Amino acid sequence: MRVTVDLARCTGIANCVVQAPRVFELGDDDDHVRVLVAEVPEADQAAVQSAVRMCPQGALTVE
Repeated sequence: MRVTVDLARCTGIANCVVQAPRVFELGDDDDHVRVLVAEVPEADQAAVQSAVRMCPQGALTVE
């Protein structure tokens, strides 16, 4: 599983960081979230799916 962030939609609310801190972090500018891994480990996939559902901007996509 891969997850991407649409930087045009992300506003840095960081719900995803709370849900999956091993996968997401708030960038240096605190305006956008960054993905920390190329492939989401199986142990984090449920948390990432939850983060995708909870993103108020719809900025996260899973492949």
